[in-house]
Amino acid sequence: MASKFLPSSASGRRGVSRKAVLGTTAALAGLTALSATSAASAKRAVAASGTTTITWWASPITTSGPDVRKVWINAFEKAYPNIKVKLVSAPTNTDTNRATLTTQISGGGGPDVFMGDVIWPAQFGAHQLALPLNKYLPKSYWSTFAPGLVAGATYKGNVYGAPLFEDQGFLYYRKDLLKKDHLAVPKTWEQLVSDSKVILGKHQTKYGYVFQAADYEGATCNFMEFLTDAGGKVLNSSGKGSALTANGGALKALSFERQLVSSGVSPTAMSTFQEPQAMTAFQNGQSAFLRNWDYAYATSQAKGSKVIGKVGVAPMPTFAGHSYPGYSNIGGWNLYVNPHSKNIKADITFVKWMTGVQAQTIQATQFSQIPTINVVRKSPKVIKSNAVLAIVPKTRLVPRPAQTPNYAAVSQAIYQNVSSVVAGQKSPKAALQSMNSGVNKALGGTGL
Repeated sequence: MASKFLPSSASGRRGVSRKAVLGTTAALAGLTALSATSAASAKRAVAASGTTTITWWASPITTSGPDVRKVWINAFEKAYPNIKVKLVSAPTNTDTNRATLTTQISGGGGPDVFMGDVIWPAQFGAHQLALPLNKYLPKSYWSTFAPGLVAGATYKGNVYGAPLFEDQGFLYYRKDLLKKDHLAVPKTWEQLVSDSKVILGKHQTKYGYVFQAADYEGATCNFMEFLTDAGGKVLNSSGKGSALTANGGALKALSFERQLVSSGVSPTAMSTFQEPQAMTAFQNGQSAFLRNWDYAYATSQAKGSKVIGKVGVAPMPTFAGHSYPGYSNIGGWNLYVNPHSKNIKADITFVKWMTGVQAQTIQATQFSQIPTINVVRKSPKVIKSNAVLAIVPKTRLVPRPAQTPNYAAVSQAIYQNVSSVVAGQKSPKAALQSMNSGVNKALGGTGL
């Protein structure tokens, strides 16, 4: 990811400035009490050992205000004066970040705690580059997170990442046009197509729906949403083979993505669209609907946008006959612990605090990042801070098939074929066969 991080290696996403939307004092008043007991016991546990310094490797997170990393550290050190956190600013490019950490940790060095992509658990877990955190934190800790987040951080029964902040897909829509045309916010993909055709028929926008279908990670993110809505999945129950069969929803998902273009609802150049292209089309008033990450609402309301005050946010649609809402692909970042760290006790204390009520409320209210724990996600004071956070409790999440250390090759087999279908270069059936073969071939590999 680039900062504010590209959601899970969807490299088309730009860093986005955010402004503080709400002071934390009032929001924290009612929430921090929930973690007071556990915080006090954790502080007592480290008090006797004197001061410990841990290193935290974290890429910058772009905001219009203070550095959220330093805000977190200052608050943590006030809560735990016996633990000092040394910030090491990591590369903003996800692949460079990952390669650097891999080299450092493989050689027995590296930071104590590091912030990393949600698609890293299998890759890092399989190569002993991250500590299995479930062996240090109880089941009650993992139950505090929103459904889907812990599953995405798990590899072979072990949880390697503690969910720090989340990103996910949202449906953005032109609420002014829907109101004008007496149309409801679409809850199904079929309704989105129908609404788009009404709007296009009146020449109110150039496009109906824009999303991400270029030959890159973002196309995998979008495909996971369509696939899961259609009842399909990428990997079989053992995780060692492809489940991308014609009767498993994959063909329906691919066919629908192609239909969006062939019907004129999406642009003919859809196979070249990453996040910036889709965002630009929407904020310039060219599209009625947009699929994008959490930053898109703030961007659509920023100076220069042609749709300020005209944008609504909703959960993703699903296919007719399936329960609403549809699935939103998970992006975001986790906290990992270096297995070679000599400060694991302090590392775990830091990880717990960063994923606790105080830190999660700070990031949600001051920096508009999606919190990962349920108590903060559902807090009325947090929800009212912006339109996206108000929708988060209503969504359903699905991770990418990153439970294999060869995820990069799995994803490539998916997004290359998705993009080819959207471009009209392959039929959905031919692309599915190629995708299935590519995924199986990738699962036979061993590399990081």
